[in-house]
Amino acid sequence: MDGEWLPVGRRVAYWRGRRRLSQQVFADRLGKSKSWVDKVERGVRALDRVSTLQEIATVLRIDATVLLGRDVQPAQVIERDAGVERIRAALSRYEVPLGRAAGGRPVLPAVQVARQVAHAWITFQHARYPRVAELLPELLVDVERAHAGDPVAGRVPLVEAYRIAASLLVKLGAPELAWLAVDRAVTAATGDRALVAAAAVQLGQVLRASGQGQVAKSAVLAAAYRIAPPVIEYGRPPELSLCGTLLVQAALATAGDGDATAAAGLLGEAAAMADRVGDGHDHHHTGFGPTAVELARAAAAVEWGDSADAVARHEKATTRDGWRWLSTEHRAAHLLDAARAYLQTDDPVNAGRVLLEADRIAPAEIRHRPAGRDALAQIARDPTAPTMLVHLAVTLGIG
Repeated sequence: MDGEWLPVGRRVAYWRGRRRLSQQVFADRLGKSKSWVDKVERGVRALDRVSTLQEIATVLRIDATVLLGRDVQPAQVIERDAGVERIRAALSRYEVPLGRAAGGRPVLPAVQVARQVAHAWITFQHARYPRVAELLPELLVDVERAHAGDPVAGRVPLVEAYRIAASLLVKLGAPELAWLAVDRAVTAATGDRALVAAAAVQLGQVLRASGQGQVAKSAVLAAAYRIAPPVIEYGRPPELSLCGTLLVQAALATAGDGDATAAAGLLGEAAAMADRVGDGHDHHHTGFGPTAVELARAAAAVEWGDSADAVARHEKATTRDGWRWLSTEHRAAHLLDAARAYLQTDDPVNAGRVLLEADRIAPAEIRHRPAGRDALAQIARDPTAPTMLVHLAVTLGIG
């Protein structure tokens, strides 16, 4: 189509002309007035509802994304599914125990593999999920082979790679496959309290994503109290970060079961540890600190149904200095929780605002994560939703 710069109304006029429809015939097919069509084509009336854009596209026999002037297909779902399948294939190789060859790939030293794992963690924390999905298949081969060659130096990279895989698979809506990755992480970590506790963070995420809140609570509390220092005041920040993060996971699992009192108690324990750690740290890739606990309080309030409290906590926590120090992934995930809270308080405008902010800082959180796409679809259906968000929904094929 010529004139990629055309605004939406002019594109409607363009395609109406291509289909040889008069304004009156076009209006009749839409169930609108001729005046309505004229105002849309002149840009006097905005097209800010997903359903209307899709109706127009249906009458014009084009994809709704064409009306927005973007050469974008709803391919994110296809790309996400392909990434999940590549990781599934990597986890299904069993190359080392079965003595299979790795296609001529050299066995890398553990120190080099550790650098690759560190890069993958950074990529995940920047919410570049498609890129992590590309990295993981070969990374999993490399860490498994490095561990087989050097079980001592190769154990930490192996556990960390499985943690990344589990975290990503939960994001991409594949908890059953995430369970396989996290089970391997816990098994490989056995014998090292800190590594077990680190793997248990993802174990809690996976079990909660699988709807097993009680099992999640039991598992992560066992890991938390195993790594907890005898006296908090003498605890080291890495240990406190792991223990506190596990208490947060237990609290979220408890909140999901509707037990606000028990969840609040667990978050209180976590807060005491967070005060000792402080903001701006990322021990064991947890991002744990006072601000992280405040965000968890908001998420827990969403889970047990106190949406007004969740909104208040969100608005206060995001003004803290610690908010800016959290990873992009952590902030974007919280913004999805905040969008849910605003929706529960009948405030689709602010729900849309925070969702657009999540899309700005971490597009993959909305475009590749099923929870993000679901939130977008729910908000975009509201007639008061921001126009930019409606256009994003149409572009992604979400309605």
